[in-house]
Amino acid sequence: MPKIWLFLLLFSSSLFAAIADTNTTDSVALEDDANKVEIYATHVDSENEIVNARDDVVVLYKDYYLSAKDAIYDKKSGNLELFGNVRAVQGDKYQLLGDYARLNISKKEREFKPFYMLEQKSQLWVSADKGNIQDKFYDVTTGMVSGCDPNKPLWKIKFSSSNYNGQDKWMNLYNARLFIYDIPIFYMPYFGYSLDTKRRSGLLIPAFGVSSDEGFYYEQPIYIAVDNWWDLELRPQLRSSRGVGSYETFRFADSKVSKGSLSTGYFQEGQSYVNYNDLAHKTHYGFHFKYDNSDFLNQWFGLDLSGQSGIYADVSWMNDVDYINLEKADTINNVTSNQLLSQINMFYNTDDQYIAAYLKYYLDLSTESNAKTIQKLPTLQYHNYLSTLFNDHLYYNVDLTSVNLYRELGKNAIRSDLNIPLTLQTSLFNEYLNVSYQSQFYAQHITFNAQADQNNQSTNYEDGIFLRQYNIFDLNTNLTKAYDDFTHTMVFGASYTKAGSDTNYGFYESAPKLCQTNPTADICQFYTVNNIVETTALNFSQYLFDKDGDQFIYHRLSQQISSATGKRELGDLENELDYKVIKNVRYYNDTFYNYDRQLIAKTLNSLSYQDENIGAHISYLYKDTFLDPTAAAPRFTKYVTSGFSYRYNEHYRYFANYNYDVEAAKKKSSEVGFLYSKRCWDFGLRYVENIRPILQANNQASSLDDRYIFFTITLKPIGGSEINYRIPSTIQGP
Repeated sequence: MPKIWLFLLLFSSSLFAAIADTNTTDSVALEDDANKVEIYATHVDSENEIVNARDDVVVLYKDYYLSAKDAIYDKKSGNLELFGNVRAVQGDKYQLLGDYARLNISKKEREFKPFYMLEQKSQLWVSADKGNIQDKFYDVTTGMVSGCDPNKPLWKIKFSSSNYNGQDKWMNLYNARLFIYDIPIFYMPYFGYSLDTKRRSGLLIPAFGVSSDEGFYYEQPIYIAVDNWWDLELRPQLRSSRGVGSYETFRFADSKVSKGSLSTGYFQEGQSYVNYNDLAHKTHYGFHFKYDNSDFLNQWFGLDLSGQSGIYADVSWMNDVDYINLEKADTINNVTSNQLLSQINMFYNTDDQYIAAYLKYYLDLSTESNAKTIQKLPTLQYHNYLSTLFNDHLYYNVDLTSVNLYRELGKNAIRSDLNIPLTLQTSLFNEYLNVSYQSQFYAQHITFNAQADQNNQSTNYEDGIFLRQYNIFDLNTNLTKAYDDFTHTMVFGASYTKAGSDTNYGFYESAPKLCQTNPTADICQFYTVNNIVETTALNFSQYLFDKDGDQFIYHRLSQQISSATGKRELGDLENELDYKVIKNVRYYNDTFYNYDRQLIAKTLNSLSYQDENIGAHISYLYKDTFLDPTAAAPRFTKYVTSGFSYRYNEHYRYFANYNYDVEAAKKKSSEVGFLYSKRCWDFGLRYVENIRPILQANNQASSLDDRYIFFTITLKPIGGSEINYRIPSTIQGP
């Protein structure tokens, strides 16, 4: 539409110029051969090299469209001056307004008094006393910037001077003062921000916090992006009553098929904080490396393999769990498990075969030493994919794995497993019934090497070989029937497992006897063979779909019947239900019933509601291990998780979360807050409680009850930060 309007304007102006009086020209177009300036107006007078345009002046210069009440153009100097209600539009990016403007065509200089610029995409505007533009560089004197309604902005940043690079889309403000309405909130001697999403070096938005036991918290991220294939983020932090530290993240994309990151960190505790909380370490440090390459064999070794290769690395190490707790101010989002897994996976895959190597390292953060933890360095695997014989009735495949079980203190071993299943299958009764028989061949070999324990003593274990053959029979049928309003699908299945023959040598003869009487013995960590008993597994599943094909009911029953001790034994009966009650309400249940105890062994119930404005869920997990009350581990697990969110209108959203350990009668975490959102800013307030683990000086794993108050302020489109206040933490004990 603007292009049509401009065409009509030019057409009508040219027409008026053609029929105008020869002494008083109503409209005229002038051109500078080098820069091509076109001026249109109701009245135009030209004397010598000076052109005077009056009333409804329109100037076209390159991608600029300018309008004003009056204008004077000096062809000799190249100066174009515009007076009264000056408006300038550059392409579809910027709008500039003022009462006076001066443009030097030859020198590419522009001056506006007063100065007003609107960036169309972000709707961010700048208003100032004066603005000078040299090509794509803007210098602005004494003004303000905001993304809100200019008539009454909710927030604004006033500054004494500013400059803007129109090519890099970066603006710098000096002596910046943040105002909420007309109330001064914060002073910054310098503040810079980007008007696009291009990566660039500079300071990121800082994070602030106050804690009664850690003091003032300040983190100032520094972002470095020199080349387009890597960047570096430095995050030094200060906790005035606790200590100082820094976390760094180096991210890279070294090729089109690979990328990775390396994060490191170090934090130095103050001695008074260490003594008060009885911490195990005064310093916390570690690293986290991630890497992913989807064609590493061809890329690294110059090969031309047709198959797919890949390597994935996720490696972490830290001296204790507080390394994670200190990484961010908000510990509620940190994963602080006491068991940390590092792994490197490599594979090569073709249509017929799969070859892989896996390295896994387990780090126990609840202890000082990790020397007795068994590591898998490495696991090697070869897998031959499913092949068929006799018109697709006979199937077979081969899977071979070998793992090196290593630790610094204690016995080490190499264990290998071989699986070869042979499956014969067919369908009966016009494909209503599928029948299969599987003969499973399994072998395991283990060899030990001498390794002294922490008392410098070595125990000899026999090497061993285990051979097994067992049988599996399967029957299943799948029935589907369509009705007027829904479609019903039922699946019936039965599987019968029959033990065959076992052959044991060496380790596999002695270990089972010892582990029956002393299951915690060190040798039992290497014994992984389970007995095969005569078992029948019955399964029933049904699905209901509405007319649109959406599933509204999924139901499954599963029952195992075994003969482990020569008599029929019923395993836990599992009943799973996923039910879409109405459009926005969903109910899920998964329950296990134990016949021997005539009790529920485990049940998970979850109810959720979701629409455009309201989201709510509550779930309850109950588990009975049937352990003796005198056992160290608790018999029952009873856990409640819940959450609620409510969007009152387009501006207000309220939310709450609550997680509670019923058995321990202890709240695990909770959160309540709100977020106020408008076009130009967000403001949020939330209160959070969270229990996180720590390691104390007596090598005792304990926990802290953290309580926070978070204030979130986002100035759109510039960005924002979250300020937190932490209430004194309480040590919960092991």
